[in-house]
Amino acid sequence: MARRKSIHIGEFKHANPIPNASRIGNLMMSGVILGRDPATGAMPKRIEDQCANMFVHMKAIVEAGGGSTDDIIKMTVWLQDRTQRAPVNAEWLKMFPDEHSRPARHALQMNMEGGALVQCDFTAVID
Repeated sequence: MARRKSIHIGEFKHANPIPNASRIGNLMMSGVILGRDPATGAMPKRIEDQCANMFVHMKAIVEAGGGSTDDIIKMTVWLQDRTQRAPVNAEWLKMFPDEHSRPARHALQMNMEGGALVQCDFTAVID
């Protein structure tokens, strides 16, 4: 049996031959998570819609790996325009409402392709 386990979710696949996340023991790390519409695969025009989809995908990935959003310890967010953090914060507060139990987060600016305005990855520790 392989030590490393690939995590896949059906509604959000990478174009390249890589899983949505990988887990070894209790540590899980995701690949990049975009805000594509899970039903159509299209990239929404609005950052608010991309953020909402991105957080839905993140939740589905951590759950597919046997955890929950409570297990996420670090999240990195890349924004086309780093001043556009308000839509990320809105979804962040929905997913992590307890100010005493939130993951660490880092936001960076990056030029993205394909209409992407935001993307993320995360690390989770699953007991």
